[in-house]
This record gives sequence, C-alpha cells and structure tokens, in this order.
Amino acid sequence: MKIERKKLRTAEVYTASLNDIMFFLLLFFLIISTMVTPATIRVMLPQSKTSSEAVVKKNISLAITADRRYFVNKKEVSFQEIEPELSAILAAKKTGEEVVVLLQADKLLTIQDMVDVIDIGNKLQIKMVLFTKKEK
Repeated sequence: MKIERKKLRTAEVYTASLNDIMFFLLLFFLIISTMVTPATIRVMLPQSKTSSEAVVKKNISLAITADRRYFVNKKEVSFQEIEPELSAILAAKKTGEEVVVLLQADKLLTIQDMVDVIDIGNKLQIKMVLFTKKEK
C-alpha cells in the first residue's frame, strides 16, 4: 500500500529583501569612496599605450607641476635642492634596499625640464620611472 502526501512542499528562498540590502551596500560604498580623497598633488600625466604599474620596495615620489614647482615626497623643494634631498634619502636607505624615483611630470613641461631632472637621477645612479596615464 502506497501512502501519498496530500500537499507537496517546495523549498523557497525569498530574495526580495536581498535587492534592498545590495542597494544599500552599493550606496554606502559610493558615499564613502567620494569622501576618501588622498592628499595628492594634481599633475596631468601624459598618455602612453604601454603603461603599467610599478611595484618596488622603496619609492621616492618626485612631482613636477606645469609651473615648474618640484615636490620630493610631497615636500616642495627648489630645482637646486632636488639633488641634496635625493642624496639624503639615498644615504638613509638600508643595505640591499632598492630605491626608485617615481617621476610625475606634467605633460605641459618641455622635454628639457624632464631631462634636467633625469640627469640628476643619472648622476646619483638612481632608477627613475616616468608615470604616464593609459590612453583610452
């Protein structure tokens, strides 16, 4: 004799509230991300088709704005102070630590302005990486 159930039960997961939760999470992250603005120096980077991200152990940031203001690790210096500042940072480096200067030069600068700074890096035998913005 076969016994049958009168009502078939099906398992359901109600997902209507998940849409509301996802909306609030998205809204939360959008609001928080607009509040987080890093204290950076605004430089319009030139574009390159082959740009990639550089990951090294110790980076020195060297930014040059369009009006030829120089910043070493967010500290404003004159052109004559770049070499002593980099030398001091190199003197403080640990043995076996690789130091790379990340050069952020505004695209409105002349090539001679960038070459003058690169010459300082060559004199100190520092690797320099020129930042670019990927072309869209």
